[in-house]
Amino acid sequence: MELYTQAQDEFDKMLAAVPPAGWTTPSMCRDWTVRDVAGHAIWGQRQLHSWATGAPDPAPDGAPGMPTPAVMAGEDPLTTWRAARTVPSGEELKRTVTITGMGEIPVAALLSLLVTDLSAHTWDIGHALGLPVRLPPELVTASFDWARDHVVRRPGFFDQEVPVAQDADAQTRMLAFLGRTT
Repeated sequence: MELYTQAQDEFDKMLAAVPPAGWTTPSMCRDWTVRDVAGHAIWGQRQLHSWATGAPDPAPDGAPGMPTPAVMAGEDPLTTWRAARTVPSGEELKRTVTITGMGEIPVAALLSLLVTDLSAHTWDIGHALGLPVRLPPELVTASFDWARDHVVRRPGFFDQEVPVAQDADAQTRMLAFLGRTT
């Protein structure tokens, strides 16, 4: 739970650093702007809330006929993010959900996925805007550990691993594993 909250905090700090004109900047995620990345993370928070509480699912981001991630971010992505930010607790963490490709799992198991997603997207936004991104080492380690066992390499998920120098630091290796060119 601490890592998940820390990943949320890092993402929040990055969104707070986006200048007004930065929201339309192409991100490191193919075909997405910085606003789209923010909207995707907002959707993830809403989806987690739905899974944890049994509330109706939010519209899938980018699904045919559904709002795009940019629309989900709203006019003020930082405020929208902060309103959507969720931290399940107690019985919510024990609740089981069925996830395509993962089967039936407890909500608590999804937090590692979200740590990885938020960490990668923190970097995606910062890198696109030319902002320095130094993720806390514990987030890098947790994200890399999760990715090694669960990464899905197909369009809309993760690109192929990118080769890096043997002496690359842990953050660079983790991001390269997730298909990011640093």
